[in-house]
Amino acid sequence: MKQDQTFRREGYLEENYHYFHLRDTAGQERDYHFHDFDKIVLLLAGRVDYAVENVSYALRPWDILLVKHHTIHKAIIDRAVPYERIILYLDGSYFDRLLPEAHLTDCFETADRSGEYRLVPDEEQRRALEKTLLRFEAAAKDTDFGAETLRDTYILQLLVLIGRMNAAPRLEEQRFDPKIRRALSLINENLGKELSVDALAEQVFLSRYHFMRLFKAQTGSTVHAYVRQKRLLYAARLIREGSPANAAAEAAGFSDYSAFHRAFRSSFGISPGQLKK
Repeated sequence: MKQDQTFRREGYLEENYHYFHLRDTAGQERDYHFHDFDKIVLLLAGRVDYAVENVSYALRPWDILLVKHHTIHKAIIDRAVPYERIILYLDGSYFDRLLPEAHLTDCFETADRSGEYRLVPDEEQRRALEKTLLRFEAAAKDTDFGAETLRDTYILQLLVLIGRMNAAPRLEEQRFDPKIRRALSLINENLGKELSVDALAEQVFLSRYHFMRLFKAQTGSTVHAYVRQKRLLYAARLIREGSPANAAAEAAGFSDYSAFHRAFRSSFGISPGQLKK
């Protein structure tokens, strides 16, 4: 990994979805990373803090996290207790094509826009989730006629149940320093503008040195690496929406297209032109 290249693309999804039910005492703790697919995390047991973009959650059993594709996140796991969770990788475009009027993946867009990534099911919702998950896991062992279709229906049911939940309000347990939360918001809102360390530090009333140290301690990333990755993600979104690559690069704050092209390929493994195709 190159110096300062803190965020990495992790995992590949060659199916419409992939379901994991994991139990262990260690977990698979990664540094800050992102995926090309949507991801649902449901904690069943254990103690884990999840940082998603500029929000941190101390998860409780049956809390759900919605992690949209290209959203930066990290799990911090307490290895002293057993850790059990369900992870679901989703190709959102498949479900949008399958049932376009159902808007089954809108929950990820809502979480991304609002910055509220956690859902906390009530008791009735929890029972419905548990029933659906148990049925899916039983169907996963089924080899009879229609077993695959049956599994698909349970995933659809799961998405419907999640889509009916409201985001949980933010709690004091979120552990980002208010000044760093403010800096992260400033970055997200001004990706096409000047975002120097000095300018950000001044906006949050910290010295340059203290701001850089606190930012790295809170996010695990340097300011430069975080800003660059957010700009790359924003440019990738614009390209996916139809913008020419050079216009997307400029809108995301890159003044040198060749440098943008190199950083884009290094981060995503493909060129901007390949993404557009």
